[in-house]
Amino acid sequence: MKRKLGRSGIDVSALGMGCWAIGGTFWRDTTPVGWGEVDDDESVATIDEAIERGITFFDTADVYGAGHSERVLARALAGKRHEVVVATKFGNVFDEDSKVITGSDAAPEYVRRACDASLRRLHTDYIDLYQLHIGDLPLERVDDLLETLERLVELGKVRTYGWSTDDPDRARAFARGEHCTAVQANVNVLQDAPDVLATAEELNLACLNRGPLAMGLLTGKFTSDTVLPENDVRGPNAPEWMSLFKDGKPLPELLERLEAIREVLSSGGRTLAQGAIGWLWARSGQTIPIPGCRTVAQARENAGALEHGPLSESQLEEIERLLGRG
Repeated sequence: MKRKLGRSGIDVSALGMGCWAIGGTFWRDTTPVGWGEVDDDESVATIDEAIERGITFFDTADVYGAGHSERVLARALAGKRHEVVVATKFGNVFDEDSKVITGSDAAPEYVRRACDASLRRLHTDYIDLYQLHIGDLPLERVDDLLETLERLVELGKVRTYGWSTDDPDRARAFARGEHCTAVQANVNVLQDAPDVLATAEELNLACLNRGPLAMGLLTGKFTSDTVLPENDVRGPNAPEWMSLFKDGKPLPELLERLEAIREVLSSGGRTLAQGAIGWLWARSGQTIPIPGCRTVAQARENAGALEHGPLSESQLEEIERLLGRG
């Protein structure tokens, strides 16, 4: 399965791989914003498995692991860079040694430096999709930023750009840029985002689905007894924006909602995760789910969704009925 990366015309696999988790631990002040310890050899093998199974789109960010995710991705893509499409993000300022986020910056001079730093870590001379990683940047800053990004396109360092934001007005403002082609938003079967999806469809932007498996909830591996470790972004010390877990445990009401739709998602031989991915494909022609994974087994299972394809219209309607939406 292939989809277009928005109005760029670039072909990508309908399923991408998110590379947040392979960055390992990092912090905002003392709050964990990574996914715990990680095995770099397993991460490289995971990326290899994803490519072997038809995934050609990889989404990372300079801040994931304070540069570590980009370095691991570069290692895995050695000799294969021309076979894939690479997206990364900018806007967070961080210290690579302490792995701590120290602020944010979208000033033109910083964006240029951040782009060059990502190019070095990724061992490449171009970024296919360069995304702003400050979801609430004031709209009055957009014009200067678009000018900077268009200049990076002219220099051949960036092919296209987008904004990781859940705000449709911000997506619309960025889409004024000639080479804007994507919005990255939190969308999954438990957390629909109709306004962002409608904007993406209207403007022919790819909608990259961050959190397509609800940070693991939609894999079915968590129960009411689950407690995640302290160095996990979902754990007891989670950041304030965490809406799926509390005190390191999945919210009971979300587990109940998952149970209500489990049978529909897992129909036709799908796993729960594959059904959740199929829901996103059926939800809109602009969606490109980018589930994170850090093991070969996870990459294999996620890629298996490509064999099943989207859910049917009747399955979509049944899920809406079961969740009491629409």
